[in-house]
Amino acid sequence: MSAATKGTVYLVGAGPGDPELLTLRAVALLRSADLVLHDDLVPEAVIAMAGGQALVISVGKRCGVKRVHQSEIHSLMIEAAHRQLSVVRLKSGDPLVFGRAAEEIDALRASGVPFQVVPGITAAFAAAAAIGCSLTDRRTASSVELHTGHKATDAGNDLASESVTRVVYMPGRNFLSFAEERLRAGDAPVLPCCVISRAAQSDQSMQWSTLGELADVVPGPAPVLLLTGWALADAAARNASDTCGEAMRHLEGEPSQPVHEV
Repeated sequence: MSAATKGTVYLVGAGPGDPELLTLRAVALLRSADLVLHDDLVPEAVIAMAGGQALVISVGKRCGVKRVHQSEIHSLMIEAAHRQLSVVRLKSGDPLVFGRAAEEIDALRASGVPFQVVPGITAAFAAAAAIGCSLTDRRTASSVELHTGHKATDAGNDLASESVTRVVYMPGRNFLSFAEERLRAGDAPVLPCCVISRAAQSDQSMQWSTLGELADVVPGPAPVLLLTGWALADAAARNASDTCGEAMRHLEGEPSQPVHEV
């Protein structure tokens, strides 16, 4: 695996958070880069893989509060590359999924800075793995839609999602508006939903619901994803069965078993 090239910027996917899910290419670049600019949601275990020679700077935001404006991120990357430093722009998940990569690529191209994109596992696929279901089960789903929370209610409202698995990134803390929009679009109140917090990390958690009851769900800590669709039905049924069995064991005084381990 080759080391980072001087004067080049690498837009690198940090994956969903588990360091073992990083690509080998991402690890090699982190270990050799001179400058690492990382998002706030990239966990310390991944950031710690940067080499001792690297200057590591957080350029992310939490709850909408920015430490560094996007234009400043562009300047940091471009100036460092012009000084013949190798730069890793480390983004949560995959760099090309809801990560402002397009703006950064435009800035790099306009400045004549060479760059490469290194894919990462996006959170939607980590969430599917946590649930243990296929997002494109051919018996129930013919497509997958990826949305961000502030746009999710604007997309596809004229069509019910009988054969769509919908994944909402950054869905916020209140799902009432999303649920109301989807119900008005014709989706069934019993449509399975799953809210996953910190997918693929050691403290991941998931909460199951239906579209009709989704507004009652209080999500766990960020990052959070919301998944809806009939492709989740079998996993939802398994969860219901596990939860019922757990309740019976509790009533009978048997040792409890973890419900959500995958």
